[in-house]
Amino acid sequence: MSPSAAIRRVAIVFSGGPAPATNAVISACALQFLDAGIDVVGILDGYERLQAYTPERPLVAGTDYLELHVSDVSGIRNRKSILLRTSHANPSQDILGDADLLDPARNGAIATVHAALESLGVDALVSIGGDETLRTANHLHRFGRLVPGRRSIAVVHLPKTIDNDYFGIDWTFGFASAVDFAAKEIRNLGADAQSTSTWYVLELMGRQAGWLTYAAGIAGEATRMISVEDAGETLDIEALAGELVELMAGRAARGKPYGIVCVAEGLASRLPGDVDGGAVDERGYSLLGSAHVGAFLAKTMEQVWERRTGSPIRVRSKQIGYEARCADPVAFDILLGSQLGVGAFRALVRESLSGHMVSVCDQLQLVYVPFDELIDPETLRPKVRFIDKRSDFYRLARALEYNRPSEEMCGPDSSDRCGF
Repeated sequence: MSPSAAIRRVAIVFSGGPAPATNAVISACALQFLDAGIDVVGILDGYERLQAYTPERPLVAGTDYLELHVSDVSGIRNRKSILLRTSHANPSQDILGDADLLDPARNGAIATVHAALESLGVDALVSIGGDETLRTANHLHRFGRLVPGRRSIAVVHLPKTIDNDYFGIDWTFGFASAVDFAAKEIRNLGADAQSTSTWYVLELMGRQAGWLTYAAGIAGEATRMISVEDAGETLDIEALAGELVELMAGRAARGKPYGIVCVAEGLASRLPGDVDGGAVDERGYSLLGSAHVGAFLAKTMEQVWERRTGSPIRVRSKQIGYEARCADPVAFDILLGSQLGVGAFRALVRESLSGHMVSVCDQLQLVYVPFDELIDPETLRPKVRFIDKRSDFYRLARALEYNRPSEEMCGPDSSDRCGF
């Protein structure tokens, strides 16, 4: 069928961790459909309530979903709490291949979500979320086409993650806001470090890639930034601590016995199995934050320093985590999020697309990327976009780290311009 000809009612779902400017996405998306005379349903709490649907327990307006009107989605683009709320419910966790989509023993959650959407009479779904939400969007798109007797529901996806590790888009909404928040924290702690002659190890969010760590470190003028892209298959924490102790000693010899080291939480996934904590959440994902890789590194730095110098030192550690996910959205994220929301309408109604992710290039020019280009065909999991160590972005981070005397980098009497 042609999605544009059939769409009379559309559902919007947001799933996974919060991100700044989420309401800008929801607002722009809903207003476009409403202006076109298309009904809009906002699903509450991610996929949690859709997964709980049964014909005997139908979805209830105001409890499980909202019938959205212009007044509901106007003037909310800067609001921090998410209008539709969210959860980590994951209908895709049992789907490991196409055969599973046809297997009633494994496709139960996807089948329930699809039936729940059908019960609401929606013709299209706008999915907003991270990699697992994209995975679910792809399964729902394919489910209606592969399973006999199921009505096809058009699906488009809008990429969301403050980690910015999404394949198919350069910058995800919420990333710039999270970077801005984290950079301010780095600068505050940098002033504390300089005032008290202290070293800090700051652990930032970033499950699989180091975009947030590097961007916040650049903007916050950190001394050193380290992420999964810098580690091998197994992180040698002792060797890394040794390198950092050399940095500490060199800076102390130049009159700077302080500094800020930023590390990505994803480094915990590279720790040996006997020290990584091993904790997982209800979805089976490693609870990387609970491994406290930053604290572990700080402690190891203290030990290496004392062995090499014979004197003790205090290296403080701190996590910058969930507070970045609901920071005030910066203007760029509101612009980007609004454009993606508008793009969902255009993809479904103007371009008659399904099975595509809305993306942007150049100056927020809308582009539509097929799910097939984003999903690994063997695992059916989304591809991850790492920082290319040959890229100018990575080289920028390396160029701005404070590994040399300030006089070499900026000339004499320039400590303020050179940072911490």
